Amino acid sequence: MNRILCSTGGVIGRPNGRDITLLKSCVENLDCDGFEFMMYETWYDKIDYIRDFVLGTGVLIPSFHIEKQVGNLISRNADGDTEKALELFDINCRLAHSFGAETLVLHLWSGLDSDKDIAHNIALYKDLRTISDSYGLLLTVENVVCNHLDPHTHLLSLAKEYDDIAFTFDTKMSQFHGQTEKLYLPESRPVADRVRHLHVNDYGGGYMDWSNLRTLHIGDGNVDFASFFEFVKAVGYKGDLTVEATSFGTDGIIDFNSLNRDFCKIREYLK
Repeated sequence: MNRILCSTGGVIGRPNGRDITLLKSCVENLDCDGFEFMMYETWYDKIDYIRDFVLGTGVLIPSFHIEKQVGNLISRNADGDTEKALELFDINCRLAHSFGAETLVLHLWSGLDSDKDIAHNIALYKDLRTISDSYGLLLTVENVVCNHLDPHTHLLSLAKEYDDIAFTFDTKMSQFHGQTEKLYLPESRPVADRVRHLHVNDYGGGYMDWSNLRTLHIGDGNVDFASFFEFVKAVGYKGDLTVEATSFGTDGIIDFNSLNRDFCKIREYLK
């Protein structure tokens, strides 16, 4: 049974002070089956408070998005970066485990350095996997946008290197590189067969249009969701789907209605 999740990153951000207590109103107003928790770099000094608050809500958090600085450090790969990335990754895993999460979403490459030395990123996966396995968490690598090559190429390389690797497939990220339909091709089975989590987001720009890399609500961009969900159903996907659409303006007020429409659309597509 597919569960539809809402990313806390879509409702809690800089405009509303990254106030974790807003999660309570999200639980009360959103018609989703649970949440994907987005960790922020500004939260490391308040982890105990965040853990206790989240657990106090009783909210279901099946998925945990690793803080993006981990991918930035791995990609930069300056002195001490790898050690710091592994340290932060362990902290993230510990928090995810305390929430009862099942799945981790990782940007294995990220930031301005992105995939400049992708061989290093791919090699480090085994160390990250050792840590996530120790917490009983499923580590998935997301098809994050790239500065040099493209995410589909890197996922194929990862699948060749690690037989049991799992992926998160994000529709916005794939559309940015013009690669959404590529997932449906027979030669992409090494990637498609390893997708264990989906991010269902829209994208309104063109090929590698960095000025339009905004996470949109379903139907506000140019992703062909009818075809995407035909494929999802054809392969018998039974995992979770997370909506990450940015749902607050400069005033920080959360747009619950647009998110609820997204959840409704996904349920209709999955029928």
